[in-house]
Amino acid sequence: ANAVTSTAGSNSVFSSITSTGGGLGGGATNNSDAGGNGGSGGGGGHGTGAGGGVIANGGTETSGQGSAGGGGRENPNFAGGGGGGSGGAGANSPSNAVGGNGGAGSSSDISGTSTNYAGGGGGAYTGTGGTGGGGAAGAASGANNPGTAGTVNSGGGGGGANKAANPNLAGNGGSGVVILRFLTSAGSPNIGVGLTSTTTTSGNDTIITFTAGS
Repeated sequence: ANAVTSTAGSNSVFSSITSTGGGLGGGATNNSDAGGNGGSGGGGGHGTGAGGGVIANGGTETSGQGSAGGGGRENPNFAGGGGGGSGGAGANSPSNAVGGNGGAGSSSDISGTSTNYAGGGGGAYTGTGGTGGGGAAGAASGANNPGTAGTVNSGGGGGGANKAANPNLAGNGGSGVVILRFLTSAGSPNIGVGLTSTTTTSGNDTIITFTAGS
């Protein structure tokens, strides 16, 4: 069931701003294994019926933050929906044993380089990850083909495991990142103990990138 195989992402909080964690991905135990709701919705798992249609809905998104997850198919098609990305919805499983692709992330140049963030993970089987660090699903055959993890410091979703794999072999979500950009003339903030960061400059701006800590 969902509660056993996956969990929702944690919220990220900066001052008064809260970014909601991504919704969990649906499992594969019954026809109610929908994706969880979150900043972006998780992809639906596959059900155990025999009709082969889209049966497990993707999770819904938080308004202004992300996109919905795609739906998964029931037996005998056994394929999950793609997770939603910050810039686009996850796709439904399109056909037999083909997972839905993860939704696209969003591009930002706050770091000084245009980078995509928060792509959705691909649905099992075979779904590709969305641009922005989303992980691809495990291969469609074999018992030990894990989903790919989301890219580190991208906020991308992990890819789903194939149906023959241990449920724990789904890919982990990529860790997030906090980036502050401000005029160098304004002075630099004091960085707390326990935070991992790098500082660069671009023109008149200072850019501080936090990759770990709290």
